[in-house]
Amino acid sequence: MEWFQKILDFDTDLFLYLNSFHNDFWDTLMLMATRKETWIPFYAVIVYYFIKNYRAKSILILLFLAVTILASDQISVLIKDTVQRLRPVYNPEIEHLVHNVLRKGGKYGFVSSHAANTFAVYVFSFRIFKNRSYGILMLAWALLLSYSRIYSGVHYPTDILFGALLGWVTGWFMYKIVMFTDIHFFITRIPKIEYTGLKPQQAGTIYLVFIVLITTVVITTSILHYYNYL
Repeated sequence: MEWFQKILDFDTDLFLYLNSFHNDFWDTLMLMATRKETWIPFYAVIVYYFIKNYRAKSILILLFLAVTILASDQISVLIKDTVQRLRPVYNPEIEHLVHNVLRKGGKYGFVSSHAANTFAVYVFSFRIFKNRSYGILMLAWALLLSYSRIYSGVHYPTDILFGALLGWVTGWFMYKIVMFTDIHFFITRIPKIEYTGLKPQQAGTIYLVFIVLITTVVITTSILHYYNYL
């Protein structure tokens, strides 16, 4: 299995390279980026447009969105417990080289639950909304949160890659179930999920909320560091 060991070695080297770019300012930014609470307004506006655009069918969509997150999260945990690959912060060979920002988390890291969950939300919501600019934004959001896990020292790049793949498959599969349910079983026929999407101005509002959140985090972090509160 020499080829497999080469992949693991490359993965470790890539992790150490990506994890090496850090300072106090970026530590705070990544700490805030990786926390779910930071994105509550972002999540809220997405849920709002689910309800506004799909009316009664938003119950179906939100239910399966919750199931999507639950499924990706629990499957990723099952894989962690089965594979039992140590997180970088627990790897005795490199732990002294790892820059850790957050708590270390559980002992095992393959696959990343953060990557699985964010990519599941990205794929599921993008397929429902069918808006390209929204898809680009959500992909950027998923990549940012995924990278924050490498920056924080708790995941290797392959943890992120396969977590993202798991999330992608889960989001796509759940979307297909929603579409099948809507076509064959949902009593309320209007609006059709297949033909209803996110309007350009609505996507613009989601972009605005995202930009305001990022700007607020950057400004807040800058002020706190300027006055040596952090």
